[in-house]
Amino acid sequence: MGSTDGLKLKRSYSAREVAAFTGLTARQLQWWDAKKLLSATVASHKTASGGFTERRYSPIDLYELLALADLRRSGFSVQKIRMVLDALRNEFGVRLYEALGEGAYVTLLTDGREIYARTNAGEFFNLLSAPGQPLLVVGGEAQLKELSSQTAARGKKKQNRKKSKVNKKQQR
Repeated sequence: MGSTDGLKLKRSYSAREVAAFTGLTARQLQWWDAKKLLSATVASHKTASGGFTERRYSPIDLYELLALADLRRSGFSVQKIRMVLDALRNEFGVRLYEALGEGAYVTLLTDGREIYARTNAGEFFNLLSAPGQPLLVVGGEAQLKELSSQTAARGKKKQNRKKSKVNKKQQR
């Protein structure tokens, strides 16, 4: 399981909170929900006054969105992410969160170009090209990075850049 520093476990999270933790925008979350990539546990619905309630995400939704946001930042398209989610569900009968923890039946790995599933029996599958066909893997496993769900450090990067600029000016 990845780092969740500053993440307080709650029953549900607003789209604004999810955006802050994941680095995704509220618009991306709304679009992903509309395209059924990953929907909120509690959907938005119309109120009696004509407005709409806010979508609410479960801790599992948040956990999965952290991993999906990491994949997007790594350059994987929404179409490829959908392929991974479909392969996990159709080929292995698991959701994404079940493939992110240690000791899971399936572990997700990437080399930056492809996404692989490794079963706890040691079989490898390329989820983007042939998810139902086991691969023969000879070496190279050290080049694969395990997928995890980590909170985005959006504000911290900006703050660190500002601090380093101030320090450079002070040194001059």
